[in-house]
Amino acid sequence: MKVLFAAPDAMWPEWAPALRAACPEMELTRTGDPAGFDAIIYAPGGEIRDLSPYVNARLVQSLWAGVERIIDNPTLTQPLARMVDPGLARGMAEYCTGWTMRAHLGMDRYAQDGIWRNGTVPPLAPEREVVILGMGELGRAVAAMLAPIGFRLTGYSASGRPVEGVEVLARDGLDRALQRAQILIALLPDTPDTHNLLDADRLAQLPQGAWVINPGRGTLIDDDALRAALDRGHLGHAVLDVFRHEPLPADHPFWSHPRITVTPHIAADTRADSAARVVADNLRRAMSGRPILHLVDRARGY
Repeated sequence: MKVLFAAPDAMWPEWAPALRAACPEMELTRTGDPAGFDAIIYAPGGEIRDLSPYVNARLVQSLWAGVERIIDNPTLTQPLARMVDPGLARGMAEYCTGWTMRAHLGMDRYAQDGIWRNGTVPPLAPEREVVILGMGELGRAVAAMLAPIGFRLTGYSASGRPVEGVEVLARDGLDRALQRAQILIALLPDTPDTHNLLDADRLAQLPQGAWVINPGRGTLIDDDALRAALDRGHLGHAVLDVFRHEPLPADHPFWSHPRITVTPHIAADTRADSAARVVADNLRRAMSGRPILHLVDRARGY
């Protein structure tokens, strides 16, 4: 099979060897006659814009978990699959677990300034409510890592699909989920329905002193409403890994806000070695007419 690598040039040295090792029957290239390609491996920032000449491509395989940068492309008629990488999921789970524990234990209280602050003892994990917005692959991975610690977990998803060890609330349960969230982890996809989902009214429903951890999408939270909730002390802290514009400008007020921690979109990365095996499986499925894994529902946007 002939496959086009439509991704930024900087990705080629890492990804080409991994992909070829996982799928040796594939001819992987960055150029060629569009009609001659059987599939496209895609990541935002590559040169490809018009997909209409790729008339024989049976699959566009994204290397990103999010597909918001391609889903609205009017020339996309081929099946589109998002990336579900075990390494990415574990990275996200570790990031969320680390920051959840920091919030839970109140680690930021202990400045190294000679003051003996032993007046506040954190609750045990079973006394702490953690809410995960978005119970897809990433949300389930986060829940699976947090559950053995003993947190009281609530999940929210539009479908309300059950997840073992988690009480999952469906679309009409968002307010109830927010009212429980002493620690809120936002992992919803970027769709028209989720833009500014956490606006001033919804942030006000969070318990006093709640932490917000957002490694999902920068569009989920109204930035001004978040700063206002932090400024008045209703929210305790926000850990933000994703933003509307990246890299986050050096003069952005988030950098200097005392109740905001900025991390540079590092919560979860697609690991070439493990992701290449996912790509290889899907390429073989597409070529043989078997069901493609992680196929994007274009009506839902993910």
